[in-house]
Order: sequence, then structure tokens, then C-alpha cells
Amino acid sequence: MFLLSKPPADRHTVLEDIQGILIGATLVALAIQFLSQANLITGQIAGFALITSYATNWPFGAVFFVLNLPFYILAVYQLGWTFTLKTFAAVALMSTISELFPYVLTLDMVHPALSAVVGGVLAGIGLLSLIRHGATLGGVGVVALWLQDTRGIQAGNTQLLFDVFVFGFAFWILPAEVVIWSLLGAVILNLIITVNHRRDRYMARS
Repeated sequence: MFLLSKPPADRHTVLEDIQGILIGATLVALAIQFLSQANLITGQIAGFALITSYATNWPFGAVFFVLNLPFYILAVYQLGWTFTLKTFAAVALMSTISELFPYVLTLDMVHPALSAVVGGVLAGIGLLSLIRHGATLGGVGVVALWLQDTRGIQAGNTQLLFDVFVFGFAFWILPAEVVIWSLLGAVILNLIITVNHRRDRYMARS
């Protein structure tokens, strides 16, 4: 009796990585437009960046970029230079695109429920695209992927746990209705990551 072994994973080409990271960053930036239109937040570092942006009127993209800087140290030591540079590029792209979107896209009125659902779906698919091309949007994503690779803890579960702290903080400074709708979007995002990002299902790697 012969045992069937899994075929070796195919590596992404440079062009495949570029398009995957660009698409992922654009989708997440679009998700931010839906969330911010209804003054909603999301989880992880992006959630802190949105809260800070609402409270100070500082640009979301700049705040998000700065908050991610400390996590690059962990990324270099635990996940390597290739992952770190791709993640840095993804964060820079998403930060820039999110600041440019309002000049070409205006959302006059979107119900918070739709903002939460569409924002969660877009962000989830965007993050999947980044992860599958060896990148993430920094912050908790770096820690989540490191724990998944070294401890077998699914990335979505780690992010969902961190989101509990983000939304607990949000309840102190934002209306309860805003936080509840935001939580719906975060749950959708993390479910998409948990269900779809599994090493035994996706074999291609960068």
C-alpha cells in the first residue's frame, strides 16, 4: 500500500506577491471608508488608530502607520526580513490609499449595519490576500501569525481575543450603539480569517 504525500508548495512569484499585497491593502482601505462613514471602529491596531483619529482628528493613515512601528522588531526577529518588508509595504500602502480614497470616493449615507458587514467582509478578504502573500497589516497580525506558526493557535482566535480589549476600551469613549455595530464587523472579519486561513488547506507560500 502506498502512502500519498502532499505535493510541495508552490512559491508565489514577485509579481504575484505585488498584486496580492496591492489588492489586499486596497480592500482593507476600502473597508476603512465604510467603517469611518458610520464612525465605526474595528479591532486590532486599526481599531486603536480609528479611535485615536476620531478623538483627535489626526489622519487615520498616519496614526495607523506610527502605531505599527514597534511591531516590526518582533517581525524581524521571529518572522524574518522578507515578511517584515512585505508587511511594511502593506501598511504603507494601506495607510496611503486610505488617505487618498476620500478624494475619489464619497459615501454620503450608509446604515451602520451595512457598514459593519461590508467593512468586515472587505477587511477579512483583504487580510487573507495579504497573509497568503507573506504579509499582514502589522500590529497584532504579526503576533497572531507568529503564534499560529509556533504554537498552532489560529490567527483569527488571537486577533479576536485582542479585539475584546479594544472594544472594552471603546465602550469608555464611544456610544454603545457604535461599539455594538463595530463588534459585528470585527466578528465577521475574524470568522473569515479563522475559517479560511489554515495551513492544511492552503499550501502556496511566498
